[in-house]
Amino acid sequence: MAHNKRRVAILGAGYISDWHLKALRGLSGVEVVAVCDLNRARADDFARKHGLASSYGSFEEMHAAERVDVVHVLTPAERHFAAALPIVEAGVHVLLEKPLATNVEDCDALIAAARARGVRVGVSHNFLFAEVYERLKSDIDAGALGKVDHVDVVWCKELGQLTAGRFQLWMLRDPGNIILELGSHSLAHLLHLIGAPEALRVQTSNPIEHPSGVSYPRRWQVDAQHGSMLARVLIALNPGFTEHSIHVRGSLASATVDFEKNTYVRHEHSPHNLDVDRFAMTAAEGSSLRRQAWGNLVRTVVSKATKSPRGNPFGASIAASLRCFYERLDEESDPRNAATFGRDVIALCGQVIAQAALPAAPERPATAVASDAGTRAQPTVLVLGATGFIGREVVRQLTERGVTSRVLTRGAGGAGAGFDPRFVEVVSGDASDPAALDVAMNGVAQVIHLARATVKTWAEYQKHDVEVTRLIAQKVLEHKVKRLIYASSIAAYYAGAQAGVITEETPLDPKIERRNVYARAKAAAERMLVEMGTRDKLPVVIVRPGVVLGRGCAPYHSGVGFWSWNAICQFWGRGDNPLPVVLNEDVAAGLVAMLDAPGIDGESFNLVAATGLTARQYVEEMEHCSGLRFRKWPTPIMKYYLTDMAKWLVKMLVRHPERRMPSYRDWETRSQRATYDCRKARERLGWKPESDPRAVIERGIHEPMRDSIR
Repeated sequence: MAHNKRRVAILGAGYISDWHLKALRGLSGVEVVAVCDLNRARADDFARKHGLASSYGSFEEMHAAERVDVVHVLTPAERHFAAALPIVEAGVHVLLEKPLATNVEDCDALIAAARARGVRVGVSHNFLFAEVYERLKSDIDAGALGKVDHVDVVWCKELGQLTAGRFQLWMLRDPGNIILELGSHSLAHLLHLIGAPEALRVQTSNPIEHPSGVSYPRRWQVDAQHGSMLARVLIALNPGFTEHSIHVRGSLASATVDFEKNTYVRHEHSPHNLDVDRFAMTAAEGSSLRRQAWGNLVRTVVSKATKSPRGNPFGASIAASLRCFYERLDEESDPRNAATFGRDVIALCGQVIAQAALPAAPERPATAVASDAGTRAQPTVLVLGATGFIGREVVRQLTERGVTSRVLTRGAGGAGAGFDPRFVEVVSGDASDPAALDVAMNGVAQVIHLARATVKTWAEYQKHDVEVTRLIAQKVLEHKVKRLIYASSIAAYYAGAQAGVITEETPLDPKIERRNVYARAKAAAERMLVEMGTRDKLPVVIVRPGVVLGRGCAPYHSGVGFWSWNAICQFWGRGDNPLPVVLNEDVAAGLVAMLDAPGIDGESFNLVAATGLTARQYVEEMEHCSGLRFRKWPTPIMKYYLTDMAKWLVKMLVRHPERRMPSYRDWETRSQRATYDCRKARERLGWKPESDPRAVIERGIHEPMRDSIR
């Protein structure tokens, strides 16, 4: 009965919120009534996308308007305590994504507040609820493995943010935050399997340097002992084969959980002699894996047809965690959901961080970048998207020239790391916020717009990319900024086999509506800016970089081919035609040259270097540098297109909301068969990109590759 359902609200409208909402809608006795996010526009979008009746910009606003029984706190980890405490104090149950909080004191305060108010605080350690893990724990508890003496927990997954330069994220503001954010998954398994360690030893290695100078370990090994049981947790965040597993050895048998393959295998002897036993064990394990492989495939197909999260192992584990929380909300918590267990996980995280002997924090805290404001000149250039791959290089080159710049970023605390505060002012805010843009544009003469939205659908691109660009252009006019430089992309051109030579006089793809949403968004933004230039005298310059290479960019570049697991590169076609590559430092140099170049308002510039490098040569140079051997597959464009058509037919059958008909033209453009003539940039801007293939290979392929495999 609807009136007996628990009324649930979601606080935080990010990535994980989609998974929670899907899981909640699969539970009986639960009704999701509202979403809340400090970014009200994001909350509105989430509500509209998922058909929720109400959206709010704060818990207080939501609490005043709605009666809710439970709030899911799905904010970034550093905000968990501040977000959850007022909810608990309002007498509302709370379920938090892990970690419960970022320190033991905050965990204790939440637990105490919940007891005082008579409400429940739970924490979702979803991997403890994975079906394959529950089978392992059931076997251990039933004695099927005998007496357990050793546990291995392995989390080997590349953390792309470490090389992508997203150091504004809380997770990357301090080396220890990685353990709280990611390591808590594996440490929760350790606690659940052996209990609180009586002895602990931590080793770290394979560091990568933060722009502030602090080194971040990419490998952590934690050795623990509890009674006669030993355990090892291995966390590796560097590129490599992805592994996420648990292996338990007992006196009667051993068992392995593979979270990536969603399989569970118990290794146990048969009653036969050694030679036959070896065969029998292997055959039994192989048979079990085949059955599980088929089961996983069937569940995946059925879940896509029914739009259920349970066919995805990650989604299924979240659904199981939430189901357990709600089923036991009126009785004693399952230990895996309990706040006390979440508190113990954070305590263990703290011990691991303390023993790791991590580098000291920077002498100048990132959040204090404005401390030199008294000695810093008035910024003349605003860089939007300054924390990205190209943006950081732009700011570096401006600083090198003694030009004072301002950057606008949502995470000012971490974003300031690596910027010289004598020449860079960091302002906190979002480019979609008119008030933040007013502050950021105050007094500047030029704006470089490199920011881009990380979204998927055309509607999202229109709102968060094209319309945000329109707002930026309007603010440029209001503040009488002398020049707006907009970073578009060569993706807006048709570059297939019939493209020929492309110059700035070449029109954008006349059939852009048949292309991917990123290319469409870039073309739409360009058309809008050109129109504003004609109608409103907007002083805009458009730049279209090619396939940008350089340090800070992962070497597994989508402009080269489709990469599967960083091991297999399927070329866009044969892979033997020259690619339109360019170094990020040369793109930045072109942008800086546009700041004061006379008479270029209303113009556009393509930035591509003539190197002659092909996709096959690119991958071969990756191999030469690293000593690795990748599988290189020339792949006909028609194969991509037909595969896409098959997916489209399935989407049509299940009435998927994004069931747009595939385009051969879009796939063909990825082959980049066109030739780019960039004489205009050379002549009008004095642009001199590095075109020596050996230099581009060293700085654009070898250096990023060495960084990735260190």
